[in-house]
Amino acid sequence: MLIFSFISMRYSIFGSFYLKLEGRMIGRLVVIGFLFSIVYTAQAQMSKEYLSAEFHKDRREVLRAKMPKNSVAVLFSNPVRNRANDVDYVFHQDPNFYYLTGYREPNAVLVLFSENQKDASGSCFNEVLYVQKKDPLRELWDGKRLGIEGVKTELGFSVAKNAEEFIKNAVDFKKFDNVYVEEFSDDYRNSLVNEAEVFDLVTSFKESSGFNKMSIESPNVKYVHQIIANVPDAQLEEVAKNLALSFKKYPEFKKDQLISEYVDAKTDDLRKKVKHKIKIEIATRKTNLDFKFLPTQLADMREVKTKEEIKLLTKAIRISAIGQIEVMKAMKPHMSESEIQGIHEFVYKKYGAEYEGYPSIVGAGNNGCILHYIENSKKKVGKDLVLMDLGAEYRGYTADVTRTIPANGKFSPEQKAIYQIVLKAQNAGIEVSKVGNNFWEPGAKAKKIINQGLFELGIIKSVDESHGYFPHGTSHYLGLDVHDPGNYRQFRHNSVITVEPGIYIPEGSPCDKKWWGIAVRIEDDILITNEGPVNLSEEAPRTVKDIEDMMARKSVLDEFILPSLDD
Repeated sequence: MLIFSFISMRYSIFGSFYLKLEGRMIGRLVVIGFLFSIVYTAQAQMSKEYLSAEFHKDRREVLRAKMPKNSVAVLFSNPVRNRANDVDYVFHQDPNFYYLTGYREPNAVLVLFSENQKDASGSCFNEVLYVQKKDPLRELWDGKRLGIEGVKTELGFSVAKNAEEFIKNAVDFKKFDNVYVEEFSDDYRNSLVNEAEVFDLVTSFKESSGFNKMSIESPNVKYVHQIIANVPDAQLEEVAKNLALSFKKYPEFKKDQLISEYVDAKTDDLRKKVKHKIKIEIATRKTNLDFKFLPTQLADMREVKTKEEIKLLTKAIRISAIGQIEVMKAMKPHMSESEIQGIHEFVYKKYGAEYEGYPSIVGAGNNGCILHYIENSKKKVGKDLVLMDLGAEYRGYTADVTRTIPANGKFSPEQKAIYQIVLKAQNAGIEVSKVGNNFWEPGAKAKKIINQGLFELGIIKSVDESHGYFPHGTSHYLGLDVHDPGNYRQFRHNSVITVEPGIYIPEGSPCDKKWWGIAVRIEDDILITNEGPVNLSEEAPRTVKDIEDMMARKSVLDEFILPSLDD
């Protein structure tokens, strides 16, 4: 990896450095032109299979139609997150921001107005996308930036501005009846590299919107203010002590000046003064900021997929299913969990998937009993069942497919017995995944079957026994997020869910030892339609016979043998 020690220098500094080195302006122009040619040549190879500009524009119009008059919505891109030292994680856009814009770069803001606004020249507009500005030298190292013109031509925005303009010429948010924004995180890093990073954009918004003058960053903070304002004088000290104990779990309490002042007060007289200040603050608190509208409305929109979305999501799911197939053929007892993970992810890359949708889970034996096991560090899978929960992310949409297979190619009687219960439960869950049914119905069906099966095997003493062998629900929505937002009420046409029952019997469980270390989860991605459920991941074998037959087939990786590194 190349290391550019002065990448954080300003453009002007680098430009001066080059001029001094070359001595002529023409040299600088030639080099900048060369940098542009490198960046654009590389970017010309990039896929054009992303969602269309029309899709994102339509999504903005749907959201705008839900907004009352004289309102504005403000959405920020994800920040760049640091991995270590001068290395950042690969940037991944905030799904809501991407859903509405199609913009896949950091340091940006979308401002969406309910009605047309007028600029200084009298021109009308109803949305502005503020983006990071073009910079040839930074683009050489970090990749092409769309810039203002790119946003207009490729993403279809009529009005786009450099992000600095959001700070320098802030929108007058106080004139709107409602300002819709999502809750802020505390992970905006101020790297001092750019003048308009997300850190700066959020800071500017908080100041211009009046956010900093009100204790509204957390609903929990508002709730605590109400508690303090109404606490009887005899309990002032007791409440202060309890709040002090909650600082570790709720760090936002300590950051709030009034709560901290109340907790730090040494006497009841001082606490009464803070209580009075909080009462005044509550009485005068007035804000047009709304943190509930966007999550609620976007969840409703994203729950139901368009044809464009279903096409991309189906491709992500098929890639993941084929990954499961290739691993079934390649699986050998001498393999490690990480090697198995690598085969899955190799298949993803062969199909052009950008990322994994979430950290890959490959758990052999007892490791499969850890629901979100991502260490994948076991050296040999041996004769264990191997639980593989992985999903490719393709053009922003992620799959979520789980198969559990025997490392040696044949299920033992105990493994088969548990597997058959889970498969029966999953089939019942898929069957009731129909338009109009309650979202939780597949889980209820699966739980009933699993309890009956465990009882018949003698693992639990009655079908009503409380146990931890099936500790999770069966379903969640799927889309731009692996746990996509949705209303979680009744199933709707063209929503996509998972159905993933499981049984996990960790070592030391209160049952016969022959069951210990068996973990089974079977997960498929189901498209809900008016005609019934469609299993988008059915390509990957699910039955015991189909899995064993697939594992008996030859793999193209059988002859892929690397030299030993042991001397």
